Amino acid sequence: MTKLSVNINKIATLRNARGGNVPDLIKIAVDLEKFGAEGITIHPRPDERHIRRKDVYDLKPVVKTEFNIEGYPSKDFLQLIKEIKPAQATLVPDPPHVLTSNAGWNAREQKTFLQDCIAEIHSYGVRSSVFIDPDPEMMLHAKETGTSRVELYTEAYASHYSIDKAKAIAPYITAAKKAVELGLGINAGHDLSLENLKYFAQNIPQLLEVSIGHALISDALYFGLENTVQLYLRQLK
Repeated sequence: MTKLSVNINKIATLRNARGGNVPDLIKIAVDLEKFGAEGITIHPRPDERHIRRKDVYDLKPVVKTEFNIEGYPSKDFLQLIKEIKPAQATLVPDPPHVLTSNAGWNAREQKTFLQDCIAEIHSYGVRSSVFIDPDPEMMLHAKETGTSRVELYTEAYASHYSIDKAKAIAPYITAAKKAVELGLGINAGHDLSLENLKYFAQNIPQLLEVSIGHALISDALYFGLENTVQLYLRQLK
């Protein structure tokens, strides 16, 4: 079964809006695991607009499932991975000023850079994943970076799902088949929701993990956090 990793950046954003420690990010991470989440994802940024560096260290001893840290592989990020040693480091090609991730790596043009970063991450005993567009050619180049997995950037799928879901998912199926052929593990994330998750999971071969934050936390405002986690898990069964 595909694992559900919950991105808790939005919880940190809400906390930071008023200062203090409400909502309690660490408690929510623990509760999410109790409610059935099979991973906790964070994406710390240099300006600490949501996840703070201290949060990363506070989460390390309490996350008992898979701890996934996303980010641009700067020197500071790689040092954080070295010190925390999460289960997975997901490399995302977004500079500090970007609001949210909006593209995958061009693994062909940035192959040498990614090879160096991934080799360093693996030296710490951490699994690597590379955020990438659903392009079979990019799967070939991603394989040559040495990454353990790819994370399919699913914004395009989510945007076009309500228009023509078969057409929207077609390039993801093709890319996923190439990734499987090459021996790459497959993750996915960005704008996946209760509306579009089940169809995606049913059609992507050997999908190991999805990382979902914004939609899940938004749904929790209506359904409650525990119930929402269960609703998402049902889409993956």
